[in-house]
Amino acid sequence: MKVLVVGSGGREHALCWAIAASPMLTKLYCAPGNPGIAAVAECVNIGVLDIPALVRFAQDNAIDLVVPGPEAPLVAGLTDAMQEAGIACCGPTRAAAQLEGSKTFTKEVADAAGIATALWERFEDANTRATSCAGVALRSW
Repeated sequence: MKVLVVGSGGREHALCWAIAASPMLTKLYCAPGNPGIAAVAECVNIGVLDIPALVRFAQDNAIDLVVPGPEAPLVAGLTDAMQEAGIACCGPTRAAAQLEGSKTFTKEVADAAGIATALWERFEDANTRATSCAGVALRSW
């Protein structure tokens, strides 16, 4: 099985390290990777947000599974693009990734569904000082 991990941080290093131990693995790539990841995977110079280049690489190299690490490529539609190309991708679609990519979106979904969550407010002006949150007085700061 050929696998492409997307990302360059510690999370992706841990993913590559674990995937490299699989007896099913025949080739492991990481885009873009880092020097530590290079010890267990072949690093390829493709940015995590260059979705078309990631799809082309996966197609050109007969990748069986794409494993994204960071949420940014998921929010940008990496899973959707891989699915359209017929390549398995271990991650949510662009629409579902909004839950991870936007705290406000997630809070609004939780509120609409009646899911208990911490009190919150959205501010349009960074200079606005919060004095209350959903009717509960906050201490002065």
